[in-house]
Amino acid sequence: MASTSSDERWIARCLELAAAAGARGEVPVGAVVVLDGVEIGAGSNRVEELRSPLAHAEIEALQVALATAGVKRLPEAELFCSLEPCFLCAGAILHVRCRRVVFAARDPKFGAVRSLANLLEDPRLNHRCEIVEGIAAVTSAELLRAFFRSRR
Repeated sequence: MASTSSDERWIARCLELAAAAGARGEVPVGAVVVLDGVEIGAGSNRVEELRSPLAHAEIEALQVALATAGVKRLPEAELFCSLEPCFLCAGAILHVRCRRVVFAARDPKFGAVRSLANLLEDPRLNHRCEIVEGIAAVTSAELLRAFFRSRR
């Protein structure tokens, strides 16, 4: 699936959220949920702040979006992320029923959309998502590399 100029705009928003997370000492990942061209949920990693390995950017963005929309599923929503979703987040995306997922950089250690698995397009499941990857991948990867370099 091809990307659009609005995809680039939303990935830029994810990178802003990721940079803010990094400044707070969190792994720099950001996510945004968009419905009908409008942001209805945003999140960034809060694992350290909340002392929870479940406090991923995508989970936070999805929770805010569901609360904003007042529903338990978002079948027309798009999720944008600065990093390929992990298994935890891919499962949440499937349960929420997002229509489309756009992410910047692959995650070779935990990625469940392209790197280690292809959960969001698995024909054995009752829901599948359109996937777009690679928008601003170099920028996202460098943000992550710089963060981890500063920790060593």
